[in-house]
Amino acid sequence: MDNLTAVKNYSYSGEKVFEQAQDFLPINGTDYVELYVGNAKQAAHYYKTAFGFQSLAYRGLETGCRDRTSYVLQQGKIRLVLTTPFDPESEISHHIRMHGDGIKVIALWVDDATHSFNETVKRGAKPFMTPREEKDDSGSVIMSGIHAYGDTLHLFVERKNYKGLFLPGYQKWESEYNPGNTGLEYIDHMVGNVELGGMNKWAEFYGKVMGFANLITFDDKDISTQYTALMSKVMTNGNGRIKFPINEPAAGLKKSQIEEFLDFYKGPGCQHIAVATNDIVFTISEMRKRGVEFLYVPGSYYDTVGERVGIIEEDMQVLKSLGIMVDRDEEGYLLQIFTKPVEDRPTLFFEIIQRKGAKSFGKGNFKALFESIEAEQERRGTL
Repeated sequence: MDNLTAVKNYSYSGEKVFEQAQDFLPINGTDYVELYVGNAKQAAHYYKTAFGFQSLAYRGLETGCRDRTSYVLQQGKIRLVLTTPFDPESEISHHIRMHGDGIKVIALWVDDATHSFNETVKRGAKPFMTPREEKDDSGSVIMSGIHAYGDTLHLFVERKNYKGLFLPGYQKWESEYNPGNTGLEYIDHMVGNVELGGMNKWAEFYGKVMGFANLITFDDKDISTQYTALMSKVMTNGNGRIKFPINEPAAGLKKSQIEEFLDFYKGPGCQHIAVATNDIVFTISEMRKRGVEFLYVPGSYYDTVGERVGIIEEDMQVLKSLGIMVDRDEEGYLLQIFTKPVEDRPTLFFEIIQRKGAKSFGKGNFKALFESIEAEQERRGTL
């Protein structure tokens, strides 16, 4: 039996590790993720309380913005922007009516936003925003953007000449309510759900238009249960800091979680954000205390984990009590757990992951995970 107790936490250094990626942009990491929500003030309170995010910046009427309010939260290297519109006829309001609260913008930190825009559009990306400069007393930021799957956008953010808190137009958000963090460090990957037949199209988009490589492909034999199945291609940039698995439904006896998402989100969109921690036991203990709900993992799952994974540093009984799953690959192991949907619609959720050497995505946990999701679908009457 393998002894993995000495394996250290793994994170990507920024050096190129996936040689097959063209990396002509290139991308340094995730800059921020923006959600369009019905009530940004209340959503911000939730992410501070439950997830341990900290107040960072604010934009709204007090800063001269007349059409929306945005609260910016930060924990580790993760920045969330929560935006609510004032005008019921605005594009933001339409997005919320159509999709519910959901992810609109996945912003990518680049050295040259003009180059990133030109290179992606030249290769077939649909333009959203031509490069533009925004300034304030702290310097200037150049931003540009392209369309991705569904109504999702990728913005390219160049901030090498900016020393401010977040972006021009925002002011520091002072708050007397500052709950402690939960140990979340950075975004590991973000998963997009697309319609049947859309996976290859969008995998090709990330390969051709953005220079990503196909890290791994899962077919319906890899990801299936008695009732449902799905397929997935994981796309990555060269340094591994940006990973976008693209899921599509596969034929099954009942409606899969991907079909449920597409039904309630009313089209393709970002299904979940996987955030990394260096101490998942602490993180999940904290989040559970704060009211975050996680998918139930049957106790029988842990009967065979030791045989499948080997000896690990963490106490298996503690992992079992918290519902944390374990998997391994050739380079180490990982620990992971999934929240229930964080919105009223069964759409967006979060994954918490700790990588102890492993660079994979928990294939050994797929069956238990999807049976757990099916149990939730059964309760909702959407299976």
